[in-house]
This record gives sequence, C-alpha cells and structure tokens, in this order.
Amino acid sequence: MIHQIENSELAVKVNTKGIELSSIHSKSTGIEHIWQGDPSFWNGQAPILFPIIGALKDGKTEYDRKFYKIPKHGIVRNSIKPVLLDKTNESLTFSMRWDEETLLSYPFKFELKVIFSLKGRTLEVLHEVTNHGPETMYFSLGGHPAFNCPIHKGEVYEDYFIKFEEKETDSTWPVLENGLIGKEPLPMLKATNKLQLHANLFDKDALILKNLKSREVSLVSEKNGPVLSMSFQDFDYLGIWAKPKAPYVCIEPWLGIADSIDSDGKLTHKEGMIQLGPQNKSTKKYSVSIH
Repeated sequence: MIHQIENSELAVKVNTKGIELSSIHSKSTGIEHIWQGDPSFWNGQAPILFPIIGALKDGKTEYDRKFYKIPKHGIVRNSIKPVLLDKTNESLTFSMRWDEETLLSYPFKFELKVIFSLKGRTLEVLHEVTNHGPETMYFSLGGHPAFNCPIHKGEVYEDYFIKFEEKETDSTWPVLENGLIGKEPLPMLKATNKLQLHANLFDKDALILKNLKSREVSLVSEKNGPVLSMSFQDFDYLGIWAKPKAPYVCIEPWLGIADSIDSDGKLTHKEGMIQLGPQNKSTKKYSVSIH
C-alpha cells in the first residue's frame, strides 16, 4: 500500500512493501524527483539495504558455525512484512520485525523502524534498529534512493554533476562481475568537489567512496543550478550508481559494503558492520532537501 504525507512544499509517498520511498513531488515546480521504476532500466526506486549491503561471497555468510544465505542488499527490499505503525500529516513510521522466517536467513531478533518526516523542503529518513535478542547483533544499513536526472526540458545527463561540500581526493572500489569488491582501488576524485555525470560513468557498476570528508552532496544542473542535496552525517560510505545510460542517479549513504573478493565469509569480520548489544538501539538518519 502507498501512503502519502505532505506540507505546503512537498508531497511524499512511501510504499509499505519494502518501506520504499516512491515519490518526492515539489509543489512549487511540479517536478517529481524520485525515479518511477521504469523496468526497462531498473524497477527499483529507493530500496532500504538491511542487514547487509551488496552481495555476499558465494551468496552466504557464516555466524556461530552456521551458514546463512542473505539476499543481495538484505531482507527488507521488496518484503511484504513491513507494517505502518503511525501516520500524521507530515510523518510516517514503518516497522519490520524478526520472525521465524527471517531467522533462517539472518540469525538476529531485530526490529527496524523507518520514520519519514517532512520539514519544509526537507525529507528526513530516520532508521531505528533495535536488538531484541540475547547476543550482540551485527548489521549494515543503507539507503538507495534514485533521483530523476535530467529533470528540465532541453537538458541531457551530461549537464549534471554531483557537488561535494568539500574538495575531495578519493578512489572508487571496483565492483566485480559477481558483485564482490575488488582489491585495488581506482582513482576517482583528485582535489575536486565535482563529479561530472556522463553516460558511461557506471559502465562497471557503482562508484564506492570510502574516505570522503564531505557529509553532504548536491545534484546540480550546469544550466539550471542546484536540484537537491543529501545530508548523511551518520553514514561512513557513499555509493553513486545508475544503470548505464538510464535517466536517474542513485545517491546512496551506506554503513557497510559488499564482501570483498578475499573475504573470509564470516559475518563478524564483514567490513563496516555495526555491532549492537542486546536490548540496545541504534539510530541513523539521512535527509534530502529539494532546492
């Protein structure tokens, strides 16, 4: 089911299935900013990545001497298990909890709440993870929102760039054909705050940036100026991705990453995993501001 919230500036829709953001509509411009999932390119819109990001080596992970097959990007994406807990004019709260079925693929008694809140021209997305189990829980968490690009008539993809709040020097980590991360980083940013978009930028999959100083990036049109900004203070990594030659760009705040090619397959050794003690809670937020 699709639920909508709105204020004087924005109308936002979220699908209970997968707790997936499906629309950010600007009332002043009439522009839809979220990719509408054209399956000829990619049928996703903004999946939530939990409790892993990306792929596992050999499709499985080991925990407490047992093997678990967690799907790529985790168990929330496309799930029909989430429920709406609360709705106001300007906020939506969803929850997905562990059950006997989730324990077969992910061995922890989790609850994931996601709260969408409108504040002016900003949408805040707050993730609240609770460990209801008796042992330390290991998880990753990430967003994967896809933004329409270009959005104005007469523009092309190459008219757009990602602007970082600080000048960056960072590499990207190659995503191999099996979805694992290669061992040798590739130069990407050198003392610049600008990443130019172009049709072949994602020919070899996502750009994965591990060492950014910036915790805010903007999508900017060379012809028409800033479109939107994403703030991701609580997230360590940033993924940037689209299907080749598709008219959108995903800006993805991550805590965690896909397995590397030399991973030992143990969940407790997986890069970027958050450790959460029994009965404890972790909150992580990113926000999208429309210009």
